[in-house]
Amino acid sequence: MDALQVNRVRATLALFVANVFASVPRKDQRVKGDCYLRGLMLDGRRKSIQAMASRLPDGNEQNLQQFVNQSTWDPVPVQRRICERMLPLIGPAAWVIDDVSVPRDGRMSVAVAPQYCGALGKRANCQVAVSVHAATDAASCPLQWRLFVPEEWTSDTDRRTATRIPPEVTHREKWRLALDMLDTLADWGMRPPAVVADAAYGTNAHLRAALSERGIGYVLAVRTDVSAHPFDAEPVAPPRNGPIGCWPQPRYRHPAASVADLAVGLGQDSFTALTWRQGSRGELRSRFAAVRVRPAGKAVERPVKAAASAGQGWWDGVLPDCWLLVEWPEDAEAPTEYWLSNLPADTPIVDLVQLAKVRWRIEHDYRELKHGLGLDHFEGRSWPGWHHHVTLVTAAHAFLTEQRLVPKVPAPVSASTNCSTPSKTS
Repeated sequence: MDALQVNRVRATLALFVANVFASVPRKDQRVKGDCYLRGLMLDGRRKSIQAMASRLPDGNEQNLQQFVNQSTWDPVPVQRRICERMLPLIGPAAWVIDDVSVPRDGRMSVAVAPQYCGALGKRANCQVAVSVHAATDAASCPLQWRLFVPEEWTSDTDRRTATRIPPEVTHREKWRLALDMLDTLADWGMRPPAVVADAAYGTNAHLRAALSERGIGYVLAVRTDVSAHPFDAEPVAPPRNGPIGCWPQPRYRHPAASVADLAVGLGQDSFTALTWRQGSRGELRSRFAAVRVRPAGKAVERPVKAAASAGQGWWDGVLPDCWLLVEWPEDAEAPTEYWLSNLPADTPIVDLVQLAKVRWRIEHDYRELKHGLGLDHFEGRSWPGWHHHVTLVTAAHAFLTEQRLVPKVPAPVSASTNCSTPSKTS
């Protein structure tokens, strides 16, 4: 946006800030929040505090630095209010788990470490944040963020003190951070219609089991080497070894196959051409097949066996079944994409496909968050500063999304939002 466009919506922005930042106790802090949001939305290549202050007529670099890096305002109530405004407006088809990486020089920015950097496509010095977004094909909004703290930071007292990481914050795997965010949102009365994620998350059987335990439906991409048994495979107990030996537990007679092998075994005639949305150049269309399978592996078996033993003291060896969704484009020699889903067995394949493909919206909006709104332009080093910045970027993105979707409709004032029913329009 240019300065003229920003000035035209100043009054609307002021109302937005008053509502979203109502939990911020001081008026001067809310004024700085309004100023920071205008700086993020204004045209300009860099969205660092110095660069934004130079472009704003009321920009004061020292004041903005203090507001973001030293001020003690709590970003969590602001995040909650953004969720309460945006969930009813977007009407999400799914919530999407994703992560974003930001290359960093040096070693003193909070949680920076040599690790895989998706922005560079290689291992590099960077920060990584895990996020949960509400999404449809028309719009999305970040709901929660968690900064990934590498293991090397757990015992590095000097860097933790310098960057003001709270004592209770330690290293947690990215999939656990995703669950933490879903649990926080559940505590606010907000539940996803379904959860979608790429193979970095979907391949993790612990995450799939945790979502099922929470009663959350999912459509998760998986790698080709994830193993599963056919739906009709039945475990068989080996003969008992002697008259006084223990009864052997039932086992599947054949090793589980990879999802890639199962997909090829279906044959090309099993795949149906489906359209999942209208793209800028016409219908997006490919061939898909969906079949019920029983995912295998120790990570799958252990919780099932433990639950069965706790309930009845004996496990019949049967693994839970779920959907395997496979994409095999017309011009491809083999299937290209795979998803597992715990949605009901009567779910139409077109619904599975639409949910699997909704992740595109997050990639689209990440570009706006990073390049348009300066998500990765923050130059501070502290834990509070990072969380303040991403909350402000989320607020700017939410404001622009509101203006695009319903520019003349006032925001809802509901105390909370429950999104338990999937959207059928995506």
